[in-house]
Amino acid sequence: MNERRRITGVVTSNKMTKTVVVEIGQTYRHPLYRKVVHSSKHIKAHDELGCQIGDKVEIVESRPLSKDKRWVVQSIVKKEIRTADAGVAEVAAAPVAEVESAPQTETPAADETPAEEQQ
Repeated sequence: MNERRRITGVVTSNKMTKTVVVEIGQTYRHPLYRKVVHSSKHIKAHDELGCQIGDKVEIVESRPLSKDKRWVVQSIVKKEIRTADAGVAEVAAAPVAEVESAPQTETPAADETPAEEQQ
């Protein structure tokens, strides 16, 4: 096997053509304060496999492909199964639609009497 670096991370964006943004997370203990520190780095990688947001991927170092891309997605370690976002939007929009479509009828309050009865 060659000596190229291989890193595992999670895809956070796939909005670019043939490019994904992979978040590499690292957890370590601070040398002086002994607290656990979480740090992350975002890396742009070339994607020929068609990764989706949330997929866990293995990226490998390569020659410079563009100004920012120096990594290539080698394999998808774990696919993320996402639910349709349209279903969430329909549920959130349903109560608003019901309120707008409800007929507007004004009912007099208990202490108020209609104008015809007051005269």
